[in-house]
Amino acid sequence: MKHRGRHRRRRRGRALRAALTGAALALTAAATMISASQADTVAGDPGALKPLTAPAETDELRLTEQRVPQRWLDRLAAAMGGPVGVGTVLDTADRTLRDAADCPAGEREALPVAPAAGRAYCWDAGDTRGWRPGAVTTSGDADDTGRRVILSAWSRDDGTAGGGLARVSFVDADDPARPDYTSALLAVPVDGGHDYRGLASPVTGMVWYRDKLLVTTGPGDRNALYVYDMDRIQRTTTDAAAVGRVPGGWAAHGHRYVLPAVASYRLPDTPGAARPGAISLDRGTQPAGLVAAERVPADSGRPTRLWRYAFSADPARAGLPAADSAGHVDAREAYETEASEVGGVLAHRPAGAARPDWYLARAAGRNDGRGTLWRQNAEGARATECGADRSHRCWSSPAGSLAYWAGTGEVWSQTGRVLFAVPLAAVDEALA
Repeated sequence: MKHRGRHRRRRRGRALRAALTGAALALTAAATMISASQADTVAGDPGALKPLTAPAETDELRLTEQRVPQRWLDRLAAAMGGPVGVGTVLDTADRTLRDAADCPAGEREALPVAPAAGRAYCWDAGDTRGWRPGAVTTSGDADDTGRRVILSAWSRDDGTAGGGLARVSFVDADDPARPDYTSALLAVPVDGGHDYRGLASPVTGMVWYRDKLLVTTGPGDRNALYVYDMDRIQRTTTDAAAVGRVPGGWAAHGHRYVLPAVASYRLPDTPGAARPGAISLDRGTQPAGLVAAERVPADSGRPTRLWRYAFSADPARAGLPAADSAGHVDAREAYETEASEVGGVLAHRPAGAARPDWYLARAAGRNDGRGTLWRQNAEGARATECGADRSHRCWSSPAGSLAYWAGTGEVWSQTGRVLFAVPLAAVDEALA
């Protein structure tokens, strides 16, 4: 990959240990502030996963690939002065996340109770005002980048007929005591590559695999999945509030960088088509898989579908889902679960296990309630418990996307304006 940036040298040692200790103390204190009204039990064990194998069921999971023409991408890159890589973006980071100890009490209270977060940060309030937090992924999902990077998606309604904007914040996590970040707007090339528009949809899921960033979008967009090339980040030339070509240059709603999409994937035109909401990377298969969950309302009366697409093993399609000659991407396995309001999904295969466990971050069903973290497989389901009444509502509020960083053993997520990590071993211990 091209984005091996200059590795910053920062102080570590006592200052870093003190910062992490302070964060742990702050999180412990926050856990004691959870009220009894938030700790009521969750009704309805989702039970065991039910496999879906009938063609009528799996056809509703099919995606159809649409590649942005290469000449469009090249034309746009040339007009904007050529692309830059992730390293360049990180080297210009101009904002800093605050450690949990310095976050407002209200934000800390949204963190998981059990298992508790091992690390947590909150965002610059001025920079995120008017933006809604979304999915998370990390460089642990990508190939070796030479840097430790966390990506966080955000969206906003810009008041136009198009419906909104979406951006990704690039967090330089090389120094856990002082993670700096900057953001790039997500865009879609138009007019033959002579211009681009903003991605007018919230980002509900996100995976960084190899040199590609895959994002899932809200129900207003028939394209359920967009793909971005991390080696095609473009610089803007003005901080104007407009998006696209403007007199004298290029704008991205005030952002220094813009990411143009290189492909999108369309859902079947059927009433039962499943829209991937939460997604994550699963390296437990060969080739690696993209696992997905739809978000089904608690009062819908129907189960939630979980499924897996395979990534292509063709080097010419690195980071893209495996597609047939017609551009169709079919699910390699699929299940139903009785869990609803799923905001985050992971599939992780324990050592020696024939099949993976599925971890589901599930919203509590009301805006002010805590979420539930379930581990589910073909035998049954378990949820983390907390408090004297052994409540299942122990997870973050609201329940967000999940990203497993295998190199550190951590699960990253985001609740409101707090970014946090929990060791997967601690999750499994809480589920034992």
